[in-house]
Amino acid sequence: MEPASPARLYATAVGALLVILGIAGFFYGSDFGSPGTLDHTLGALRTNGWLNLFWAALGAIGLLTAGSFSRPYALCAGLLLTVLGVWGLALDPGSAILGFLPAAGGNEALNLTLGLLGLLAAAGTPRRLEAVADA
Repeated sequence: MEPASPARLYATAVGALLVILGIAGFFYGSDFGSPGTLDHTLGALRTNGWLNLFWAALGAIGLLTAGSFSRPYALCAGLLLTVLGVWGLALDPGSAILGFLPAAGGNEALNLTLGLLGLLAAAGTPRRLEAVADA
């Protein structure tokens, strides 16, 4: 288990947040159809079953990797969420990323915020050096 680091804090906190958002989103909208039927989760986020599942899975991976692989998680999740945030901003309101992930409301702001925080956490955490055998 690696010592406390920005990446470990990110993996734990963002992982828990995404799991909670994913589960709470299923209470608001669990339709797995195209994003034509969206529900407003917590007032600002537009969700459907696919986005809820994505958030819950990405959060669970963060919680599982918070001990040993938090820096790679922070880097990969940061890149993925940043790309989704920018992609969502480039689309028309009401459109969908890849045809099934909603791209409207506060989703882009959430994705960009969590993505940029992940990239900063990965950059602020030194790479783990492998133990070198003493000669």
